Amino acid sequence: MKDWLERFIRGQQGFETARIANLRKMPGGASKETWAFDLHAGREEEPTVLPLVLRIERASPLPVSLDLKTEFKLLQEVYQGGIPVPRPYWAGEEALGSPFAVMERIFGETLVRRLQRDDRYEHARRVMPEQLGRHLARIHQLPEGDRKRDFIPRRSRSASPALSELVFYEDLLEQLAPDPHPALELAIRWLKRHQPPGRETVLVHGDYRLGNIVFDESGVRSILDWELAHMGDPLEDLGYISVQAWRFGRDDQPVGGIGEREDFYRAYERAGGVRPDPESLHYWEVFGNLKWGIITVLQTLPFLKGASRSIELASLGRRTAEVELQLLTLIEEH
Repeated sequence: MKDWLERFIRGQQGFETARIANLRKMPGGASKETWAFDLHAGREEEPTVLPLVLRIERASPLPVSLDLKTEFKLLQEVYQGGIPVPRPYWAGEEALGSPFAVMERIFGETLVRRLQRDDRYEHARRVMPEQLGRHLARIHQLPEGDRKRDFIPRRSRSASPALSELVFYEDLLEQLAPDPHPALELAIRWLKRHQPPGRETVLVHGDYRLGNIVFDESGVRSILDWELAHMGDPLEDLGYISVQAWRFGRDDQPVGGIGEREDFYRAYERAGGVRPDPESLHYWEVFGNLKWGIITVLQTLPFLKGASRSIELASLGRRTAEVELQLLTLIEEH
């Protein structure tokens, strides 16, 4: 691992004498294999040490995910747009036979339970709902430029963004689910009957939740994992952050278990985001739960088929029932 990575980096302009230290595999990474390392570059007597991350595409990628090459290309765009994301350095695939990417390693914490309970993050808990709303508004306002972001999925140019996303996930469930899921199918029918008004499509992160945020005592430091990004309705991200699974038991604080919806929505609108209406927000929260429920079904397929021995993937399949219960509750409440 170290030898081929070092050779690859030394082939990049300005890094001909670089060397790697402290290469180690990072925990987690259900969709990508992730390694951390320190890159010593520059003159030997005065080296510059860059903290970096190597991400490698898994053999059985999630069917809803961008391939790593496309995600890297998008990361370059949002980084240049001033969004707080890791700086992307290089991408390739020849060395491993699988796509890989090298990017900046952001120091901070990503475990939501620590954010919820540790005294050191008391200030972060207060300010992060507002920060998250402001950053999301900036993401949704990123200009497309001359290429019109044609490398990012745009499910349909004729149907509404809501129907396009719904049909996309419905097809995946129908084609790939190894067993029936009546509660998910009921949610799909409910969503088809309650479609919100269509909106202008924007860049949607697609997985905007606290588990994909690097934070420290001051709050948000970086936004990670853009593999579910697509062009869609901006309210999709606003509903997704309130999915019950992302609250980790703190249901009284629906935004990631640390804040109220209104603080998040108000900051989003103040930063130039569209004004969210309650009916559309409820729709997208139901959709967010459905989407996560279908993803839990898909995530466990490599384990069931013998393509992966990951206990993490296997355990995600057990979360489907929790999401189905929440979907039934949300539909009944409306």
